[in-house]
Amino acid sequence: MATPDAGEGTRFVFVLGTGRCGSTLVEEVLCRHAAVGFVSNLEDRFKLPVTAGRWNGSLYRRLPAAVTQKSRVRYAPSEGYRVLSREVSPLLASPMRDLTAADVTPWLERRFGAFFTERAHAQGTDTFLHKFTGWSRAGFIRGVFPSARFIHVVRDGRAVANSWLQMPWWLGFEGPDHWQWGPLPADLAAEWDTSGRSFVVLGGLLWKLLIEAFDSARAAVPSADWLEIRYEDVAANPRPAFAKMLEFCGLPWDAEFERGFERHTFTASRSDAFRRDLAPADIDRLSRILASDLAARGYA
Repeated sequence: MATPDAGEGTRFVFVLGTGRCGSTLVEEVLCRHAAVGFVSNLEDRFKLPVTAGRWNGSLYRRLPAAVTQKSRVRYAPSEGYRVLSREVSPLLASPMRDLTAADVTPWLERRFGAFFTERAHAQGTDTFLHKFTGWSRAGFIRGVFPSARFIHVVRDGRAVANSWLQMPWWLGFEGPDHWQWGPLPADLAAEWDTSGRSFVVLGGLLWKLLIEAFDSARAAVPSADWLEIRYEDVAANPRPAFAKMLEFCGLPWDAEFERGFERHTFTASRSDAFRRDLAPADIDRLSRILASDLAARGYA
C-alpha cells in the first residue's frame, strides 16, 4: 500500500526520458530554481551523509553552466544510480523491464520513500526533482509517491538511435542478449533479423521499445500529473518551454531563476544531426519502422 507523500508539503517531480533525449539539459536548468532540491553527482560517487546535500542548491546555482557539462570534471544534479543502489536497491539502476507499482514491496517502499523524503527535508526544499532515463519507472514511483509528477522529455527516435551509436558505453553492439533491456519482443526481433541485424535498426527498435513502455506508464497517470515535452521544442524555443515546465511544477519564473536560465546556451544544431550522420537508406528504414510512434509526437 502506497504511503502518503512523506515530504509533508514537498512536491516530487521526476524528469524522465529514454536517454540521449535532452533530459539532462531540462533537469539542469530546472535545478537552477531556488525552490528545487536534487541529488548531486558527489552524493552519487561518495558515501556522504544525507545532510551534506543541504548545500546542493546554493553551490550549484553559483556555478556557470560550463562547470556542469558532461565529459569533464563537473558538479551537477545526478540520476544517482550508485547511491540508489547502495541505499535502496540495484533494481532502480538497471532493471531489464519497466518497473511498476507491483514491484513496490513494503521493504522497497520504505527505502525508496526515505531516500527522497530525507533528502528533501535536509535541503529544506518545496520541490524535489530527480531524473531517470531508460525505462520510465513511473508506475513504481507512483506506488510510493501517489502524487508524484512527471516531465517526459521525448526526442525524435532517429536522433536518439544515432546518438546511442556514437556512445562507447552503448551495449547494443553486443546484441540484445547482452544489454540491460531484456529480450526483444518477437515482432521487434523479427524486424532486426530482417534488417540483417543492423545496429542502426537496433538503436531504433530500442527507442520504440522504451517509448511504447512510456505510453503504457502514462496511461496509468492522471493527465494533470504528466507533461510530455519535445527536446526539439526546448532547443528551438527554450523560454516558453521552460515557462510551461515551471508552471507544471508549480514554480514561479523569478529573478533568481532568470539569472540561472541565462547561464545556459541552447542550440538546435544537433536536432537533425542524424540526417548528416546516417546513410539515407538507414534513415528511410528507421522512418518506416518508427513511423507510428514518430507521427504520434509530430515528427515528420
